[in-house]
Amino acid sequence: MECQWKPDEQGLQQILQLLKESQSPDTSTQRSVQQRLEQLNQYPDFNNYLIFVLTKLKSEDEPTRSLSGLILKNNVKAHYQNFPNGVSEFIKSECLQNIGDSSPLIRATVGILITTIASKGELQNWPELLPKLCLLLDSEDYNTCEGAFGALQKICEDSAEILDSDMLDRPLNIMIPKFLQFFKHSSPKIRSHAMACVNQFIISRTQALMLHIDPFIENLFALATDEEPEVRKNVCRALVMLLEVRLDRLLPHMHNIIEYMLQRTQDQDENVALEACEFWLTLAEQPVCKEVLCGHLSQLTPVLVNGMKYSEIDIILLKGDIEEDEAIPDNEQDIRPRFHRSRTVAQQHEGDGIEEDEDEDDELDDDDTISDWNLRKCSAAALDVLANVFRDDLLLHILPLLKELLFHPEWVVKESGILVLGAIAEGCMQGMIPYLPELIPHLIQCLSDKKALVRSITCWTLSRYAHWVVSQPPDIYLKPLMTELLKRILDSNKRVQEAAYAFGLEEACTELVPYLAFILDTLVFAFSKYQHKNLLILYDAIGTLADSVGHHLNKPEYIQMLMPPLIQKWNQLKDEDKDLFPLLECLSSVATALQSGFLPYCEPVYQRCVNLVQKTLAQAMLHQSQPDQYEAPDKDFMIVALDLLSGLAEGLGGTIEQLVARSNILTLMYQCMQDKMPEVRQSSFALLGDLTKACFQHVKSCIADFMPILGTNLNPELISVCNNATWAIGEISIQMAITIGRLGYVCPQEVAPMLQQFIRPWCTSLRNIRDNEEKDSAFRGICTMISVNPGGVVQDFIFFCDAVASWVNPKDDLRDMFYKILHGFKNQVGEDNWRRFSDQFPMPLKERLATFYGV
Repeated sequence: MECQWKPDEQGLQQILQLLKESQSPDTSTQRSVQQRLEQLNQYPDFNNYLIFVLTKLKSEDEPTRSLSGLILKNNVKAHYQNFPNGVSEFIKSECLQNIGDSSPLIRATVGILITTIASKGELQNWPELLPKLCLLLDSEDYNTCEGAFGALQKICEDSAEILDSDMLDRPLNIMIPKFLQFFKHSSPKIRSHAMACVNQFIISRTQALMLHIDPFIENLFALATDEEPEVRKNVCRALVMLLEVRLDRLLPHMHNIIEYMLQRTQDQDENVALEACEFWLTLAEQPVCKEVLCGHLSQLTPVLVNGMKYSEIDIILLKGDIEEDEAIPDNEQDIRPRFHRSRTVAQQHEGDGIEEDEDEDDELDDDDTISDWNLRKCSAAALDVLANVFRDDLLLHILPLLKELLFHPEWVVKESGILVLGAIAEGCMQGMIPYLPELIPHLIQCLSDKKALVRSITCWTLSRYAHWVVSQPPDIYLKPLMTELLKRILDSNKRVQEAAYAFGLEEACTELVPYLAFILDTLVFAFSKYQHKNLLILYDAIGTLADSVGHHLNKPEYIQMLMPPLIQKWNQLKDEDKDLFPLLECLSSVATALQSGFLPYCEPVYQRCVNLVQKTLAQAMLHQSQPDQYEAPDKDFMIVALDLLSGLAEGLGGTIEQLVARSNILTLMYQCMQDKMPEVRQSSFALLGDLTKACFQHVKSCIADFMPILGTNLNPELISVCNNATWAIGEISIQMAITIGRLGYVCPQEVAPMLQQFIRPWCTSLRNIRDNEEKDSAFRGICTMISVNPGGVVQDFIFFCDAVASWVNPKDDLRDMFYKILHGFKNQVGEDNWRRFSDQFPMPLKERLATFYGV
């Protein structure tokens, strides 16, 4: 019998010892514990010991027992499918017997363990689990009821989809009505479990819930003023979701719901207030928003504005009372990990789905160090979307408040006023314009406020009005603003330094050109002044500046200012230093902007990038052959290096040819193009396309190896990889087409007989490139071949017409060649046939050929 399993005393002591050691803060102890755990996993009944400590060993302290359960949970996650049958049965029965343990910590641990087993596809293989847990809900014993509910809540969160599918015979038909009964339970903890369970099924419009939607909503209203914050929070959360999926059911009660949410947005408990505040964000997206909310704006506006003040705890966390911190070296933990965005070519502007979220630079991201989402941010976001719905109608209610806030003696209030002004910028721009001539100078003054948090929010708000500032005569606002902003880039407070950069460099673009010397001066001075984290932001700022002013940066005096400090940092950094990432990204933008101006610096930069790729590949191979001896490399080094090489190829064009000739980059790329990691392939395809454009003579010999790899990467699941592979294939095709055209120019007799085989793809490849010398020579070749073999083009003549029309202004003698071929064809087929033929042309093509060639 399985349940007779008993631990071996010595084995048990060994495991307890291990559990004690794993609570030590010392990292080397931690590491050896990890290794011992890995070894113990070889023994089939190791997991029996772990569950035994969790459920049976009541003599041990709770943290140790809980830890034993959490290690078991990780084992279940990693190797459950390899557990012997007896072991998994023992674990399951122990879990169900101990879900009502008297300790809340042990109950919660058992609940986590149950839901982990359930989510490993085991809901089907553990048919007694749900009925048993539902039965335990009716237990007289509070601990059992609470433990079972805790586990059910986790299962509802983790496995909502399976619960609502045919795989399990639709258990929700029984579970949901059962949960609804517990909304009126005497224990607040149980009431909130029950609500949290049901809330999992609102957004998916689960049938079992939709059948009981009216009793559900009645129950919510009954609990609206529950004394337990957790319950009120769940009521608010439910109403927010119902707003999205069952607006029809809420509409009859809308007036009361809005009044209720106004109360809750001011709840004493900030978590409740935050959930309630989400309601305004969601309502703003509904078409009925204007109609149902317009009568409440006068009450809602002050509530949201009030929520935008920093709370006392925020100020402590943000060290709002420490004003000068630039000399304090950065705490490495405070530096956010930087995620390098691999290069995506061609379709950059469309955004490729995956990277959408990271691109919202304009979001209300003004205090990232506190928990990422809080009442202040949510209120500001709500005001922002409502400003977009109500436009200037909102100003009626905001302006009287703003006057008082912006000039308030208390800095916390004044700061919130500046945030309000930024939040409404987009929606209320038109109505704000009359006030800006007075407000912008006031904000420029606030940039030198003695409170750092006021200075940083002012940078953000000014960035929201940047396009208005830029549209005015520069001497009035832009010059004083740039002067102050550049001082802020050197602010003694790091948060302000960051915010000053966030200021829309992108907004201004060419308007910045007259101030370039002044800006570069400031940025270069910042190099000497900055601590680690802000140096990373400095690289980013220089990169952004280079992207936005482009070739205007390519003046000897600017290059002299900018390059020496960048190259000095470049030489200081070791190959293993993560700070190379932002610096490489920055140099990539600078190289693209400077073009030929980057030539003096390109050789060492090129060499180092090739070395980084080579090192990473070598390390990866070592790791693959001897994983115990060698660590896996950080492939980001390789990705960023490939991207900088792309930047060099794009910026330097043909002059990169000698560097490519003297290096083994193409061999390395061949490996990168087959890497397991999609981002590595993505960047290598971008580089392939850029090298194809810059120096096709070196790529040409590898085409036979590269093409099949590109073909296997045309999988739209990985959209960025697919985009870049498609683009590289396109660039190679264009070069091939150009080569064929030139061959035909030099030896038309040999190539012309094959015209019919390649004319259509040739035309479609070359119609998409701009007028240039390469295109010119390729078209001369095609025209020569057509004169040798006119029959070869007949079937695909419409494609030839289209390719001819892609020329904006061909040289005169080339235009004559086109003219002769078009008119020759027209005369050959006769007027009527030509008309029928040209009627198939799209309008723009028809007009263009008529205008330029009179056909």
